[in-house]
Parts: sequence; C-alpha cells; structure tokens
Amino acid sequence: MTNRNWKPATTLVHGGTNRSQFGETSEAIYLTQGFVYDSAEQAEARFKGEDAGFVYSRYANPTNDTFEKRMCALEGAEDARATASGMAAVAAALLCSVKAGDHVVAAQALFGSCRWIVETLMPRYGIETTLVDGRDLQAWEQAVRPNTKLFFLESPTNPTLEVVDIAAVAKIANGAGARVVVDNVFATPLQQKPLELGAHVVVYSATKHIDGQGRCLGGIVLSDKKWIDENLHDYFRHTGPSLSPFNAWTLLKGLETLPLRVKQQTESAAKIADFLADHPKVAKVLYPGRKDHPQADIIARQMKGGSTLVCLELKGGKGSAFNLSNALDIILISNNLGDAKSLITHPATTTHKNMTAEARAQVGITDGTLRLSVGLEDPVDLVADLDQALAQA
Repeated sequence: MTNRNWKPATTLVHGGTNRSQFGETSEAIYLTQGFVYDSAEQAEARFKGEDAGFVYSRYANPTNDTFEKRMCALEGAEDARATASGMAAVAAALLCSVKAGDHVVAAQALFGSCRWIVETLMPRYGIETTLVDGRDLQAWEQAVRPNTKLFFLESPTNPTLEVVDIAAVAKIANGAGARVVVDNVFATPLQQKPLELGAHVVVYSATKHIDGQGRCLGGIVLSDKKWIDENLHDYFRHTGPSLSPFNAWTLLKGLETLPLRVKQQTESAAKIADFLADHPKVAKVLYPGRKDHPQADIIARQMKGGSTLVCLELKGGKGSAFNLSNALDIILISNNLGDAKSLITHPATTTHKNMTAEARAQVGITDGTLRLSVGLEDPVDLVADLDQALAQA
C-alpha cells in the first residue's frame, strides 16, 4: 500500500502497509523466527528465490518489510534493509561495499563510533582509509586513489553541525567510480534527500527521530535494488544485524508522527539558537537554520529546514559546560538525540571521548562544546531553563 504521489505525512501513516486476513488497522507484529511451507517443493522454491515469501526472520520478516517499504517510499529508494541499530546500518553499508586492498575516503567530522569503523576496524582487514575535511571539495579530489571505492560522510555532522555539499561530493565520487554513503540522521528524511542529491546509499539510526520517543534501537540502509542485491543482501543474511519485529513495529508507530514532531522541534530549535546566539556567556552557536551558519549557501540548496540540533560553545570551557548541564531542570543530560525530551551532552567526554584532543580540535569540538537535541517541550520553557542554567555556568 504505497502511492508515490502521496505527500510525506500520508506516506508515513499508510506506506508499505500489508494487512493480514484479519484486516487489522494497526500493522501486525509478526514475532516469529521461522515460517511454515505448504510442501517440501515450496520450501525448495522459496530458498531458490523462485517463490515469493519469507524464509527466516534473520533474512526478512513481514513487520520489518512494512517498515522498509515505508522508509523507501519516504526516501525515494528502491530497496532497504532494516538493522538492529544505527551503527549496525553504518557498519553494514560500509563493510559490504569494500574488500582488502580497497580505499575509503571519509569526512573527518563523524560520530565517534563511525570514526572507529573507518580509522580502526577497516585497516585491520586491509582496507585503506583517508580522513578529509568534508567541507573542502579539493580535499575529496586529492584523496582519491585508483583503488578508491567508497566515500562516507554525515551532514549535518555530529556534533558541530557542519554541512557537506553532498551533490558536489557525489560528482567527485562518480568521476572516481566510487559510491557515496551518507548518514542522514541529523537532517531526517523530511529535511534532506541525499539520494536526490546524488548519493548512492543512505543510512539512519532509526533510534533517533524515527522512533523519537526513547523506546528502542533500530537502523536502516537504503539504496537502489541492484546495490542491495549485489552487495548488502548476502552480507545482511550471513552476519545477522537484523531488526527485531517488535522494534520494527515501534518504529512504524514513530513514523506516523514524524512530520509533526520534527516540525515543532525544528521551530523550537531555531528559537533556542537565536536566544543562545545573543547570550554573553556563549562563544559560538551553530544551527543550520541561521543565516550566520558557515555553509548557509549549501544549506539553502540541499536542506528544507535547520532540523532539531543546536551546537553551542561556552566561553568558560569544560567547567562552564558541566555547570550549565547540571543546572538544567527540564533539559536532561543524555547522549541520545531526536527524542521527544530535550537532551544535552558534552561530546568531548561522551560521544567523542575516544578521539584524541587534536582530532577533536580538527572538527571543532572544544571543552566548552555542548550538543543540544531539542524536544517537544514548549520553547518558552526551554529558553527559560537555559537562561537560568547559563546564569550558573
């Protein structure tokens, strides 16, 4: 049940629905490991791919299939595989694309675990990697080698909200015969469409905005059907990063309200960014919806809104950042994001603590940096909470 002409809000309520014989309103949860066949001949045909249907929930499951189809309809992708977490999605998308002797170019501004895969895990298996300043198109071009197979980036970046020109990077990758994988979690599929900009693969931590209510883990990889069939399919089947059907059902419920939540959170984030930008104790504010963002021209071309995250840097360093965080009443200290509840974290000691001080400095993370994920509370209350906490920073 998917109509490509539907608006996103309609797609997120009805897309991919496949009702059982009972005609349930809400999608069914198929909590089963395996499936029964009418005959041995049907089982043989199913395993050969000659008979449509399910074999084993590690491979595919009706509830997961609905989630995948709904995400494809929203993203404009031909196919997808749902995974157990966002990092499972990133690892699967990267590792299924390369082998020993290949070369990967990645933006240096990445989530800590993503950098670990690029910097630490891949080289263990003979995959060469190079980190570049994602904003510098010349750096992408100069990093290309004859064996370069993959580009990897996130935009906006975690946590400093740098923005990479996806279309320009994709053009460089196409010229090199490489594929571009984009982690689009901060922008959400509502405010940025990497596939339309030329990217080849998109990954999400569905744990974030897609669930949006702090309930479960999940991830998804989306691309064209040929790439899924030839690269991801066997990797996915044999390594088992599959999503729980219960979590898939929870994520389907999250998708139904995604436009409403992201709209309000984006509006609130813009108001909070404006307040913080004028505060004397704040050294810097980065928000993709503000005209003073360093990549405002790129944002205008590739994003529909500033999304739900604000990055701020306090003048007093770590002490001030900790004092502010501890003084907050409504906003909670947590390293998650995209939640209905507003959350704040200190990247240098949490999400990016394993990076060296030099590496953090390269991507703009200082001891005074805080990442604020704006929730669904009234923005008046959030501004008041930040105001009183800043007084103690």
